[in-house]
Parts: sequence; structure tokens; C-alpha cells
Amino acid sequence: MKKLLWFLVVFIQWGNAFAQFPSRPVTLVVPFTTGTGIDILARAIGPALAERWKQPVVVENRPGASGNIGTDVVAKAAGDGYTLMVTVNTFTITPALFKALPYDPVRDIAPVSKIAVATYAFLVNPAALPAASFNEAVAAIRAAPGKYYFGSPGNGTPHHVGMELIKSRLGLDITHVPYKGFSGAMTDLLGGQVQLMFSLVHSSIPNVRAGKLRVLAVTGAARSPQFPEAPTFREQGIDFMDDVDAWYAVMAPGRTPPELVARLNADVNAVMSLPAVRDSLVKQGLIPTHSTPGELAELIKADLARWAKVVAEAKITVD
Repeated sequence: MKKLLWFLVVFIQWGNAFAQFPSRPVTLVVPFTTGTGIDILARAIGPALAERWKQPVVVENRPGASGNIGTDVVAKAAGDGYTLMVTVNTFTITPALFKALPYDPVRDIAPVSKIAVATYAFLVNPAALPAASFNEAVAAIRAAPGKYYFGSPGNGTPHHVGMELIKSRLGLDITHVPYKGFSGAMTDLLGGQVQLMFSLVHSSIPNVRAGKLRVLAVTGAARSPQFPEAPTFREQGIDFMDDVDAWYAVMAPGRTPPELVARLNADVNAVMSLPAVRDSLVKQGLIPTHSTPGELAELIKADLARWAKVVAEAKITVD
């Protein structure tokens, strides 16, 4: 009887806390530097959440170790809704690259909602690899094993592992050239020092429009809204690239009660349906979306398994 009464008291206290949430400022941790796409995304949704909650929402950048430092801050925070994280799906790649993470990506982080997606493009420098389609590029690569190079912003980045997935599934011999950041890789792609790159569509469009680069395929089940003239991988007979994208999400500490996660999910999804928020994301080249916590949890588990396999097969290590 005493245990039942204790449970009821705790349950009522939790219910009151959820009903009053938030009663003070909320922090959105961004595990990357200011000015990055994810930082811009957090600062786009922050004001809308603040208006809905009638409390300040503070974006706090905690960069380092490919996002692991900021993620660990959230993993160790109280599960009271006052510390949340806006992150990108590199979250599902780093566990395969760092063997001693200070947190467990499934146990210590609670998925709240997916909020946006950006698709990737298979890019070539047409002067260095004059292919008019993805299949033509594949034929050229197969005809000259080891001749072609692809650039990326660094070992273990989504640009790197995405191309490694293509290499593995199609049996291609292309050499990876890692750079210390996106700009160096793009500069050498434009200069022809590397001939290929796997890059976000919205980062590629200016040079494609100028005729300096060519998009041969894009990920996703449908063509990119930002670049509808580019065919998808699936349209060219490749069936394993539909869901290779950059997805962005809101997360909470793993100890957050399910009832509070549900409340956060409802609030985040309500904000993501606002025209002003959606328009802001579209201007950045992002596709607004939403999910349930359960759907995001399943996506995380699937991506953790997929990228662990790619990293192991390609023997990818971080610098």
C-alpha cells in the first residue's frame, strides 16, 4: 500500500512538472561550431520554441571530437527537458570511428524528433571525368582502376562514408583524398586534382549552375526540390542510396521520462509546421520533416548498423 501511494505521489509530481514545463530557460546544445548548417538550423527553430514555451531558448555550441563533446554534455545532463540537442546523423557514424565513446548513443540519448533532411549529390568535374550520367562514370572508373580520386572534408565524414558505400556495393577502385574541411576538398575538385565528390546538394548547386561541376545522381526516393533536373540513383538502377542523406534531429538526455519526450516531440513538431520556420529551412536547402520518437529511434539503430559495416569494410580511421 505504501509503495502504491509513493508511486501515485511521484506520478502526480511528474505530471505537474510536465504541465509546468518549461518554467525557466531551455538550452539547445549544438555539438558543432557556429556558422555550420546545424548551428543555423538550431538558431532558426530556437526563437519559435521560445515563443511557444514563453521562455528563452539559448543555443550553446559545444564543438569538438566530431560532435562527441557536445553529445556527451547532453548524455550526462538531467532528463528534465532543460538541456536538449540539435544534431545531425554523423551521430550514427562516430560510434564506429571512436572505440571509447564516453556515452552510449542508444542508452544515453533519447530521440525526440527528426526535423530536416538534406540529400547528397554524386559530383564530378566534367573536364576531368567527362561522364554524362552516373553509369557512364562507373564505366569510366571500371575501365581505369586506381586512376580516379575523390575528395572529402575528412576521414569518417558523411561525404567519405557515403562514397565508400558506393565503392563497396559497386566494386569500384577509387582513391580517397581526405581534406581538413569542405572548402579544401571543393577547391581541388574544381581544380581537377580530384575528379569526384559526394556532397550535399545545396552545397553543390552554385558550381553546378556555373558549369564547373556536374551532378550525375542524387540520393533520396524522389528528385531534389533544390535541383530537380538531376536524376536520382534509383532512376539509374541503384537501389541502395534512397535513404542516404543528412538528417537533423532534436535529442534529449537518455534519462528523460517518456511522457516528457512525448511532450517535447509535440512541441517540436508544432514548431516545424510553422510556415516561417519551414520557409527558413527551405532557403537553406533543407527539407523540413518530422517523426515520432520511436521512428527516430529505429532510424538511429538502422544507421548505426549500416555505417559500422561500411567503416569496418573500408577500414576507415580518424586522424
